[in-house]
Amino acid sequence: MTVRVLLVEDEPAIAEALADILHAHRHTVTHVGRGADALLRHRDADLLLLDLMLPDLDGLEVLRKLRQVSSVPVIVLTALGDERTVVRGLRLGADDYLRKPVGKAELLARMDAVVRRAAAREVPAGDLVRIDDVEIDLGKRRVLVAGRDAGLTTKEFDILAVLAARPGAAVSRQRLMDEVWGDAHVGVSRSLDVHLTGLRAKLDRPGLVTTIRGFGYRLGRD
Repeated sequence: MTVRVLLVEDEPAIAEALADILHAHRHTVTHVGRGADALLRHRDADLLLLDLMLPDLDGLEVLRKLRQVSSVPVIVLTALGDERTVVRGLRLGADDYLRKPVGKAELLARMDAVVRRAAAREVPAGDLVRIDDVEIDLGKRRVLVAGRDAGLTTKEFDILAVLAARPGAAVSRQRLMDEVWGDAHVGVSRSLDVHLTGLRAKLDRPGLVTTIRGFGYRLGRD
């Protein structure tokens, strides 16, 4: 499958090497070196590869602005790998986070996984789940709490959607990771914890998403 990639990278040598890899696998690549250009050109892309150290805008700020207007998949690809930066990137809506240098095979595999998950998120309209004053519209990918948009990130919504498809039923941690990320490695486990914390905070309804010790989670009141 050909993917239209917007490569946001200010180092010409790195950008050229990445573009060569992507072209060799029949992906199309548009390269920009500034965050402002990424915000202007993201609509023509199926996937963004986003560096964080850009000359005009911090990459996390680019991600924050992007998530206000688009759910296009984003893989952060950066030399910054400290936990605080990784957590911020995930909370702001990154679909994956890779630290440079990254192997060709891993990059291509992660890209394929992210694009597949984005395609799987396209669900029919009309799937509506209501619990108390929380309304989850699976078709429109919107969550209202007491009539106000909860402002969930892509991953936060994906986690909630898996739970909302089975309201009141226990969903294993393994199943959540498999359905949202496509795998269940250690890095994904940490990502799930980060996004669950953000989801619960935005819903602000204690007990709505409950933890089942040693198993997983459930959406709905007892």
